[in-house]
Amino acid sequence: MMRVVLVLSLSLWLAGCASNRSFIDEPIIDRKGVDMSRYYVDKEECEAYANEVRTGEKVARGAVGGAVVGGAIGAIVNRGPDSAERGAGVGAVTGGVRGAQEGVRESERVVKQCLRGRGYRVLN
Repeated sequence: MMRVVLVLSLSLWLAGCASNRSFIDEPIIDRKGVDMSRYYVDKEECEAYANEVRTGEKVARGAVGGAVVGGAIGAIVNRGPDSAERGAGVGAVTGGVRGAQEGVRESERVVKQCLRGRGYRVLN
């Protein structure tokens, strides 16, 4: 039971971290001829769209999927008394991390696509 609480807590923590904009790669634009004050307004609006990405759901789905797969592998590979639980724990953490990474990448894509749509030349 304690492991389940730990895994769920870690998954929630990952979701919180992934939704923090400090982990997101900033777009690099060609600044030649760009009104930077207008760019910052546009970028802020694009980031608001990126905040609509449901990173927490991606973390949760990844954690659940990872727990199922990890538990199955743990039960098959090692038939010890706690092997399925350990496998589920490792799978949940790994799946949660992958879900968080997916959410961050999607947020980055949203910002960059939005800026491109507004006429900026995004270099990265």
